[in-house]
Amino acid sequence: MKLTPAGILYILLTLLLGFGAVNTGNNLLYLLISALLGFMAVSGFLGKGNLGRPHIHLLLPDEIYAGRPVTARLRLRNDKRLPVFLLRVRILDGSALFLVVGGRETAEAEISLGFPARGRQTIDGARLSSIFPVNFFVRSRNLPLDQPVLVFPAPRPVPLPEAAGDERRLGEKVVSGRGPQGEPAQIADYRGGEPLKLIHWKLSARTGRLLVKELAATAVEPVVIDLDQLPGRGLEERLQGAAYLVNRYVRAERPVGLRLGGRLLRPGLTRAHRLRLLAALGNHGQD
Repeated sequence: MKLTPAGILYILLTLLLGFGAVNTGNNLLYLLISALLGFMAVSGFLGKGNLGRPHIHLLLPDEIYAGRPVTARLRLRNDKRLPVFLLRVRILDGSALFLVVGGRETAEAEISLGFPARGRQTIDGARLSSIFPVNFFVRSRNLPLDQPVLVFPAPRPVPLPEAAGDERRLGEKVVSGRGPQGEPAQIADYRGGEPLKLIHWKLSARTGRLLVKELAATAVEPVVIDLDQLPGRGLEERLQGAAYLVNRYVRAERPVGLRLGGRLLRPGLTRAHRLRLLAALGNHGQD
C-alpha cells in the first residue's frame, strides 16, 4: 500500500485538526476528526476488498518482433459476487485499466507490450493495483501469469541474395495459379472474361459450346536463405536480415526456405510456414 499526494494532504489536515482540538478542547473539532478517521477506515476496508482475487489471461499476437511494441488483449475475470472498480494491471512496460468489472464477469482491455530481445521468454506475473474508492492509497498485489513468449528478430533490410546454383534441388517448383504465360492446364467453359485467343475453337465446334484453355502460371523458383552467407556484423544482424528476407519473399509469393548451419528448412509459401521460419530464427543459438 502506498500513499498518494491526496492521501498525504488528507492525513496532514487530520493532524492539524487534531492539534487544534487538543489545544482548544473544541468538541466540534473532535467530532470532525472522528468523521475523517472513520471515512479513512471505511475507504481502507473497501479498497482492500476491491482487489479481490481476479484471474488474468494474456492473448498475444502470433508475430512479435524484438524492439517493436505489440498490442495484446488482456482478459480479467472477477470471481467475486460483487463488482470491482478501477483496477490497473501492469505487465512489463505496459498497463491496462479496467473501470468496472461486474461480479462473476470477464472484461477485456488492450495492453501495449515491448520485448527488447529475441528468443523464447516467459512473463512471470503481473502487478494489480487500485486507487478505489478515493485516491488516498494505492493498494497493489502480484498476480501469477507464467506466459511463454517467442520473440522474432527485428527485420533489418538487406539486399536480396543471388540465386544459388543448387536451389532447384532444395524444393519443388510452386505454381502460383492460372496465367497466360504457362502451359495449358485444363479445358473449361467460357465465362465471358477470357481473351479470345484462349478459346479452343476445335473443341468448341465439336461440342457446340465455347471452351477455353486455362493455363498454369509460370512456376516460381524457390529460394533458400543461408544465414551464414548474409551480411551483418554478427549473429544478431544476420538473423535480422534473414527475418526481413523471409517476410519479403513470402509477400512476393516466392517459396522460401532457410539454412541454419547444418539444419535445412525446406521452401514453402504459406503463412504458417513463414511463422515457422521466423520461430527458427528467434530460437537460433539459444538451445
